Amino acid sequence: MANIYNFLSNVTADIKKETKEYLPFLSVLFLLISIPLPYVFNNIALLFYIFTFIISSKALNFKYSFSLLLPLLLFILMAISYFWSIDKPTTLNALPKEIVLLILPLTFMFLPSFSQLQKNKIIQYYSYSIVLLVLYFLIKAFIRYTLNHDSRVFFYHGENEYDYGLVPKLLNAIHVSVYVVIAFFYFLIKEKKSLFNIIITLTLLTFTFLLSSKNIILVFLILVVVYFLFYSKTAHKMRLRNLFIFLFLVALLFSFSKIKDRFLSEFKDNTATSLSSNVIKDLPDGVHNISIKEAWTNEKFTPNDFFPGTAFRVYQFRIFIELMKEEPIFFNGFGLNASKEKLLQKEHKYNLHAGYGSFNFHNQYIQNFAELGIFGF
Repeated sequence: MANIYNFLSNVTADIKKETKEYLPFLSVLFLLISIPLPYVFNNIALLFYIFTFIISSKALNFKYSFSLLLPLLLFILMAISYFWSIDKPTTLNALPKEIVLLILPLTFMFLPSFSQLQKNKIIQYYSYSIVLLVLYFLIKAFIRYTLNHDSRVFFYHGENEYDYGLVPKLLNAIHVSVYVVIAFFYFLIKEKKSLFNIIITLTLLTFTFLLSSKNIILVFLILVVVYFLFYSKTAHKMRLRNLFIFLFLVALLFSFSKIKDRFLSEFKDNTATSLSSNVIKDLPDGVHNISIKEAWTNEKFTPNDFFPGTAFRVYQFRIFIELMKEEPIFFNGFGLNASKEKLLQKEHKYNLHAGYGSFNFHNQYIQNFAELGIFGF
């Protein structure tokens, strides 16, 4: 307890010191920490940031930045898309959620730049906040398992009305995976690693795999292998040993059947026949797993067809191509968030299970192209 108290005291003193030297330090840190939290915390953090920006007016000095101009222009395009939107109320309701694309770049153009040390400290405290979030969800999962004996509480995000899963469905396992991976690399690349840091790194590694986001895990594994082989301090001396240890840990994590099942659902035969549904233990009898080829070529589906993540994204891309041919959206798109009705129409046309049409394109590039045209893309 004494060590924890000393650690928290040092953190508090350091944040106070940095904030005294550069007022927006604390508010920017809060903005980052609030990202995985409910919207109310995001809004409070944003208001706090705006307040600190206003009271920092004496130190403001405009500086042009092309990289900051891009998100600002994107917001302007989102706003003016209201005038040609096919669903004006939805576009208007979506704009407040995108307001950070206007506020943050604009205010950052006036604020003094952060020093490299301040940037490093912000990433440091952000990473520790993610550790606390991970511990919260792990403790919650153990408690729920003790009460209900349902192993779903250790994997992915919730899928049903009880929202079983390691993280809530609204928070989304893919999003949380990105936050956790960023924190993981902060602890991984530290030159001097205490036992405490090693435990944190392994905990974040395990949590990333339990979240079972296939695309994130694949990219994550590639980045870790690249780091160990080319960038770590002992890369040349212990390259083979490091790689062996890493592959052993990965093999150990993939021994969990839930994680294996999620990956097996993607690596199916891309012919007219899909992988048998009994490969995915959680799928009910009679449910057909759609292959990537079927998602791209089938003229009709049935309500019993299940789309794994990759197959569904292929289907969504197919729909985007169709809409591009059917509608004059190349230059201006449907309008911000206005593509929902078109996706619902395609759901009915292809006889998908009710609900698939309510999902967006699941690809930010395609989403921007469909709703804002070539300039948004």
